[in-house]
Amino acid sequence: MRKGLLHLVAIMLMSGFVSAQSIHLSQFYNAPILISPANTGLMPDNDFRVGLNYRNQWSALPVPYNTFSGWGDFKIGGNKDNDHNNWLGMGFTIYTDKAGDGQLKLSQLQGNVAYHLQLSNTSMISLGMSAATVSRSVNYDLLTFDAQWDGFSFNTNLPNSEKVGIMRTSYYTIGAGMNFAWFPNENVYLKLGGGAVNINKPIESFYDNGVNEVALRPAGTLDVLVRTGSILIVNPSVYYTQQKGATEIVTGVQVRTILGGGNNGNGTPIQLILGGFYRMADAAILAAGMQVGPVQFMASYDMTMSSLAPYNSSYGAMEFSLIYQGSYGRNKDGIKRSYTCPRFN
Repeated sequence: MRKGLLHLVAIMLMSGFVSAQSIHLSQFYNAPILISPANTGLMPDNDFRVGLNYRNQWSALPVPYNTFSGWGDFKIGGNKDNDHNNWLGMGFTIYTDKAGDGQLKLSQLQGNVAYHLQLSNTSMISLGMSAATVSRSVNYDLLTFDAQWDGFSFNTNLPNSEKVGIMRTSYYTIGAGMNFAWFPNENVYLKLGGGAVNINKPIESFYDNGVNEVALRPAGTLDVLVRTGSILIVNPSVYYTQQKGATEIVTGVQVRTILGGGNNGNGTPIQLILGGFYRMADAAILAAGMQVGPVQFMASYDMTMSSLAPYNSSYGAMEFSLIYQGSYGRNKDGIKRSYTCPRFN
């Protein structure tokens, strides 16, 4: 097989997804509407939020992987003066990553919509859909092929017997998701979610007669928040996704310590956030951050624990996230919107 094509395949295999680059973040909990459209607008304490995520992966290897995403969502409706509040959530995401010598790049622009139906004082169901346009590119001029081997080395001045320049392809994809939330009291919140992207199984290829089908990628999450005291919140969670035989399972816990302010104090609420996670058969993940008022910043580090560890000195990835959230609505009496879901400030 041609060396250049093997190089592209190797990049995709190392990223954990054979058919295509897909969303891959250790801080999945800080990119909610990228994980499932059902999370769009699901924020009991706020009316809107915007977020940024950046991931630098395998910088110790010759094929580093850089990922950037930006997203935002907001509520429409739901300002009712009764126990049951239903509302619509709308949002958008921008996602891009680049990897390898050929600068294999994926860019995605996505729109989300979700409806949140409060079933009772202790439960809620959310249904969401997404539609996205996806483009991919690769620079063949930066790759070397077997036709360029002159007997001693790869000579990039020789014709590669392949395509030249930057090649592009694009497709459209749709996704759907559903959540069930249960909050029996003000100290417990549980959310079980599931969904899938590439439901339409689009075709992508750099060749006119290509028939590569982008596989369905189901995903599921379990998220639990428990207030164990006046200043401590424990948040265990699990994330699962699968595509064409490649499986990713991340499990762990965050602990939030309320340092000041909040609903029971005065001044700006401040939370210290510490977390530890494990990606099955791949990496241990340490996370830390702060939330000051409406702004949250977190950093995480992936320590490789797979067979790749000797080659990257166990350095897997650094990841950063920034989230800003706020409120814009008040009811007819001038009181801030209120929902039955528990608060954890």
